[in-house]
This record gives sequence, structure tokens and C-alpha cells, in this order.
Amino acid sequence: MRVFLFTTQFVYVIKGLVVKQSEVKIVRIFTKLRFWLMIFVLLIFFAINQIFFSSERITETEVSMGQFINEVINHPGLENVVIKKNADILTANFNEGNLWQNSDGKKFNVVTTIYTDGYEETITQILLDEGIVLEVENDNVGGGFMSYLPTILLYLLLFGGLIFILNRQQGAANKALNFGKTKSNISKEKPTVKFSDVAGLEETKEELREVKEFLENPKKFRDFGELKIPKGVLLYGPPGNGKTLLARAVAGEAGVSFFSISGSDFVEMFVGVGASRVRDLFEKAKEVAPSILFIDEIDAVGRHRGSGLGGGHDEREQTLNQLLVEMDGFDKTGDVIIMAATNRPDILDNALTRPGRFDRQVLVPAPNTKEREEILKLYARNLPIDQNVDFRKIAQQTYGFSGAGLENLINEAGLLCVRYGRLSVTMLEIEEAIEKVMLGTERKSFVLEKRDKQTVAYHEAGHAIVAYALEDAEELHKVTIVPRGRALGYTMTLPEKEKVLEYRNSLWAQLAMFLGGRAAEDILSDNPTGGITGDNAVATQIAEKMVKEYGMSRLGRRSFVNRDGPV
Repeated sequence: MRVFLFTTQFVYVIKGLVVKQSEVKIVRIFTKLRFWLMIFVLLIFFAINQIFFSSERITETEVSMGQFINEVINHPGLENVVIKKNADILTANFNEGNLWQNSDGKKFNVVTTIYTDGYEETITQILLDEGIVLEVENDNVGGGFMSYLPTILLYLLLFGGLIFILNRQQGAANKALNFGKTKSNISKEKPTVKFSDVAGLEETKEELREVKEFLENPKKFRDFGELKIPKGVLLYGPPGNGKTLLARAVAGEAGVSFFSISGSDFVEMFVGVGASRVRDLFEKAKEVAPSILFIDEIDAVGRHRGSGLGGGHDEREQTLNQLLVEMDGFDKTGDVIIMAATNRPDILDNALTRPGRFDRQVLVPAPNTKEREEILKLYARNLPIDQNVDFRKIAQQTYGFSGAGLENLINEAGLLCVRYGRLSVTMLEIEEAIEKVMLGTERKSFVLEKRDKQTVAYHEAGHAIVAYALEDAEELHKVTIVPRGRALGYTMTLPEKEKVLEYRNSLWAQLAMFLGGRAAEDILSDNPTGGITGDNAVATQIAEKMVKEYGMSRLGRRSFVNRDGPV
């Protein structure tokens, strides 16, 4: 087994080195090619410009003032003369068909000369007497440069466009090279969440405070002896109860960097990508140590091997193998701690949860009544809450709600308050929000026929009478025949105190209460309805648990179910 693990590690290390070296070579080659390609294209463009547009270029020469007056202005091809006052320059322009020719036989379409400052009027008069078309320019600063400006701008435009295209191509190449890189969220600034921002869960926070101390002062634990700092912490529990928030709070308390990635981000359709992302994520965590590496929904990649559709060699299992290898050879100094979250610890591979990998497994349970009260106060602290709001009563009414569900409840109450134009949130909005979250929106426009309304009233009265009459039934809280969601009416019962154990008499009372609706229909009406589907489903579930799990039947104290399942 040790030989196999060593061989696996060696293969992955060699594979990683080969991939990195090939990536570096490709990037270097592309960078060199990009530079020489730009030079080549610019040279081609310059050559084409010289060949095809040289005839349209301005050919210019300069002569003396005397030659300009005696020869140049008397040439039959002269079109006009421009006086550039600020530069003290005379410019004669000739048409293309009759250019001015000097003594060497060279032809020019522009001839210039410099005159002495203060002689503009004299020169102007001479030119006018000769009948020459005269133009005067007062601003000629940078005239030589301005004549070449269009060509320069064209070159710059071409150069910029070429760089843009090549950068896009390089971006595409980088995407291909980085396909196996981690899609992780790196908190460049340390998380600001503290344990004080997490209501309840005191035992869980106590376990995690020790992890925070590992990160803050690992020397304290090393100096005590051969103590090993936990390499991994697995947070497990029902969804919506703050596993991710707790992981961020540990990073915030310790003041370290926080990496976050979902387990599903590791798995792609291409084999080997997930394993590459695992390596990349662990490398990034080491670079910014001390840090916390958090994998949410780790069951997406860490479930039992051999359970995938692709057999024992699918992409998910390769990713899991790489994760196990990385955790074995990972940071032994305690500067980086791996945290993960799941609500299905039963399906995780045993090799992942053994000591030495996820050494510490911490339960994040659903909140009890006291914790629900604290959570409600936490989420309501920034809302205008009426002084008569009883958070203790609300906590009792929200049995079974998760932390996320309580947050949604307070938010819904605030939205209702705004909708009704009220200045503060009262018990009325909160109780309506509870019903909305549990059953759906009230259907005020849905009007029942008299017969249907009577039948629904009989049905709900049956539930209520049984719940009121039985000593072991939950306390009757509300009965209504106003439709909400898919329910035409409902009877709400609440436990007097937090349930820890399921007692037989209590289960019998629940069965009787759920079946009381149909019993009332049978007694008061000779035509029962099919509106008991939900009641039958819940009653059947309770009865199955009593027989198959709790051993409360004539079959004896036996269990007929697999206890593995969601927390």
C-alpha cells in the first residue's frame, strides 16, 4: 500500500512538472512570435506605402529669395504662393502636370524660400503686380510635422490594432493553458466576519476557536510536546445553518487569508482537469500562508470511490485521489488549515475522513429555541422593530427553521412592512411572514364555493378537536380555512418545548391529529374528499418510523432501514 501511494505521488509530481514546463515554453514562444510578427507587418505596410503612394508625395526644395522672385514665380505651372508670416517663409505650389525644374533637371511641386522679417508688404505687392494667386497663413508652427501627421496616425492606428488582436489571441491561449487552474475566490482582504456575527452554536464555535489559535500561535502547541495541529476540519450538519459563515469567521478571527471553492468546481468533463485544479488550489494556499482553504459541498468530489457512473476511473475519482495525495504531503507546519463543509458525511470516502486528513469533524446542528431567538435578534438588529415584538415566542413558533430560514423570515417581515406602509415591524407582520414561508402566499382572490368551504371547515375542525383533546398532542396554535399556497386551509400546532426524543404517546397523538381531518369528513359528510393527500403522507411517514426504526410495533425492537442519509 505504501509503495502504491509513493508511486502515485511520484507520478503526479512528474506530471505537474511536465505540464508547468510545457506551459512556460509555449508562453515564451508565443511572446517572441508576437514581437517579430508586429515588426514584419509594419515593414510590409511601409513597403506598400512607399511603392503605391510615392507618386502622391510632396517633393519640396528651397531656393534663394532672388531666384524665387526671378525664376520661380514666373514659371507657367505656378498655382499659388503662400506667405507664412510667423515662419517668414514663401511657398510656391505647382500643378502636377507642369512642375518646377532646377538646374540639375530635378522636378518639384513645392518650392520655398525664406524672406527677411518686415518685408511682407513689399513682397506681397510684387506678387500681386505679377497677378499671382496669393494666400496668407498666420500660424505655421510645426508645419513640417503636420504634413506627416496623417501618415503617423495611420501607423499608430495599425500598430494599436495589431497589439489588440494579438493580445486577444494571447488571452485565448492563456485560457487554454489555465483551463486546469482553480476557479477559487481568494479574499485579498482578510474576512471581517467574527464569531460575534454568528448567533448560537456555542459548542461549535468553541471547537473552532482552537483552530483559530492554531493559526495565530502554532508555536504554543508545538512547544507543549509532540502535538499535531489538525490538518483538516470537516463541518457537517443540515443545510442553511452557517457552515460557510463559521469558516469565514475563523479566518476573520485569526486575520488570515481565506480561499473558498465549491466541490463541484473541481469536476469537469475533461479527465485530469479536476486534479490539476486541486494542485493549483493547494499551491495558492501555500503562497499566502497562513491561510484557510475552504471546500464547500465537498461531497460533490469526495464521495465513496467506485460509486460513479464512469466506474473506478472517472474524473471525480481522479480528483479525489489527487486531493488525498495533496493532503498527505501538505503543509505540516499548521500555517494552512483545510476546512470543508457537507450535509452528507455518510457518503464521504473513508480515506478522506480518517485521522491525518480531516482530523476534526464538527457538527453544525439546527438551532434550538434559545439559538433561534438569538439568530432572530441578530438579523433584526438593523430593522425598525416594534418594542412589543416577542422574539422568544417567534422562536417557539419557528421549530425546525434553519439559520438561513430565519434570515429569510425577518426579511419577509420587513418586505411586508414596507408593502403595507408601516413604520416598524410588528408581531402581525412576523406571524404573517411565518405562514408565508411555511405555506405560501395568502390567496385572497380565490373564493371557495359554499359546499367546499364547509367541507374544508369540517376537515380543519377535525384536526383541531383531536389536537385539543389529546394530552400528548402538540399545542394548538392556529386554525384557518383561508387558502395559502396549495392548502385550502390548515391547522398549526407547536411543541411546548424543544423536542429531544420522540415518545410513543406523542407519536400516537400526532397520528391521530393528522387523521382527524378525514375522520371529521366521514362523520359530518357522506361524501369524503381527496384533500387528505398531505395528511396521509405525513401519517404514513410517522407510522413507518414507529415500525421500521423505533421498534414500536408487534414486529419487535428491530430496525429495517439503513441509517446512512442526510444529517
